[in-house]
Amino acid sequence: MRILMLAQFYPPVIGGEERHVRALAQGLAARGHEVVVATTALTEGAASERDGAVRVERLRGTVHRLPRLFSDERRHAPPAPDPEMTRALRRLVGEFRPQVVHAHNWMVHSYVPLKRRDGPPLVLSLHDYSLICAKKRLMYRGQPCHGPALRKCLGCAAEHYGPLKGAVTTLALRLALPVEARCVDLFLPVSRAVAASSRLAEQRLPFEVVPNFVPDDVARVDDPHSDYLSRLPSSPYLLYVGDLSDDKGVNGLLTAYAQLESPPPLVLIGRRTPTLTAPIPPGAVIEESWPHGAVMAARRNALLAVVPSIWPDPCPTTALEAMACGQAVVASATGGLTDIVVDGETGLLVPPADPAALRDALRRLLHDPALREQLGRAGLRRVRSFQAGTVVPRVEAIYRRLCQETGQSSATASREEEWSE
Repeated sequence: MRILMLAQFYPPVIGGEERHVRALAQGLAARGHEVVVATTALTEGAASERDGAVRVERLRGTVHRLPRLFSDERRHAPPAPDPEMTRALRRLVGEFRPQVVHAHNWMVHSYVPLKRRDGPPLVLSLHDYSLICAKKRLMYRGQPCHGPALRKCLGCAAEHYGPLKGAVTTLALRLALPVEARCVDLFLPVSRAVAASSRLAEQRLPFEVVPNFVPDDVARVDDPHSDYLSRLPSSPYLLYVGDLSDDKGVNGLLTAYAQLESPPPLVLIGRRTPTLTAPIPPGAVIEESWPHGAVMAARRNALLAVVPSIWPDPCPTTALEAMACGQAVVASATGGLTDIVVDGETGLLVPPADPAALRDALRRLLHDPALREQLGRAGLRRVRSFQAGTVVPRVEAIYRRLCQETGQSSATASREEEWSE
């Protein structure tokens, strides 16, 4: 099968979504499919390259002519068709003749003008809340947002992007939703929380929850990463991995940790942000800019993992990685974490933004090693449903089903001349 993926960013620009797109593309290619990833161009580097068995096409759009609006690396695709990007995609589609197009977030808008009723099925993964939220995070003034409202969204986006860019982004997103609803054959939210907050069922949009995933061997560490591990405490510790920010719950975690009696060390690995305002208590260690392999190596000596998000984190792989290493997880009962962590079975869930509840959950597991072990073993079993060996075949089956339902597999090939016009 020929699969075209559309992604705003792709490594070396890296983040959770980029890591997922790359892993999915590589996983599908390993199963014998021909995969091309179309992504936005970097400021430097080749326009076309190979990433193992995956072909990567880096396309330039109109946004590249607006450097003041975007950083050098993360020039976001707008929530509206980018004329130059659409033309570039038209050429690529005419040459590659995909049987399935799988988009990831806002780059889908530049493909929508090319969508034909007798063309390949269009699948859209929702890695966040970008279907309804201009900021994609569904947060309003530091708290989880209860849903869009035009006046509220305009003000919120203006605070985030600036007045002009915020207004344009908000209005374009609202205008684009009916078009997406008509053109997308299947939405793939990464969690039930994303599906519910995006109101897919309410709008009677076709969807199937397909979570993020981790490699089957994610817990295996070939490189000891001794340079990094030498910075860690010699005794077992609590571990947090992620941005050191308020909406990730780090301020609340530091407050909860400071209230524990003679706790083991707390190690926090991630990028420090200006919203980290809580005092760093004795025993807490902050490490920044660690490679992923070193982070996984650090998990080996962790007593448990903490994922205290305040924002409705769509499907955080840090919880999956902890479970794959046999760690019990203490997490907030928000977003996709409620899909991953089963309270009392694979970890403990606590209300978000509640340092006292977080403190009590940590204290409970620290004082009960047998329970920690029990939760860790159950997590190892549960994480199998979030591994590549399970999720990639599910995506493949979705592609095949859509092609069969729409009868587009053979029709796509016959449209080669019209695509290339």
